[in-house]
Amino acid sequence: MTDRRDVVAWMGLLGLTGLASCTPKSAPLFTGVKAVPKITPNYLEMKATDLPASKAFYEKAFGFAFTDYGPDYAAVEGGPVQIGIAAGAEPPAPMPTFETDDLEAALAQVKSAGGEIDKEIFAYPGGQRFECLDPSGNRLAIYKPG
Repeated sequence: MTDRRDVVAWMGLLGLTGLASCTPKSAPLFTGVKAVPKITPNYLEMKATDLPASKAFYEKAFGFAFTDYGPDYAAVEGGPVQIGIAAGAEPPAPMPTFETDDLEAALAQVKSAGGEIDKEIFAYPGGQRFECLDPSGNRLAIYKPG
């Protein structure tokens, strides 16, 4: 059960201190609500119509080292988010986003690896980024916070 003190502490961290007085001091908040488990992203799986070409692109563009799990699957392991590439075209993959400290150099590296630039560098509320396609048509974004 969440106690009023826990909620007041979180409200303080969020700058909502004035709202804490809206609940009776003796009443616990969220009675009967179960704690939500922590869920964090740690794996991204993409499809590749040409697995060898996709592996070569990621190796050259980002310096990834793959572990092969049979002829139809390879994975980059050991980082905060692991990446798997499976042979096939369905279902379409989400757009993975990679952070860099040098956007111009990342753009040049992706171009030299044969990546197709879909959107050149542009500003967005979180900084700047560009978008590209890998050899299998997976859309990627590379950004620099700003």
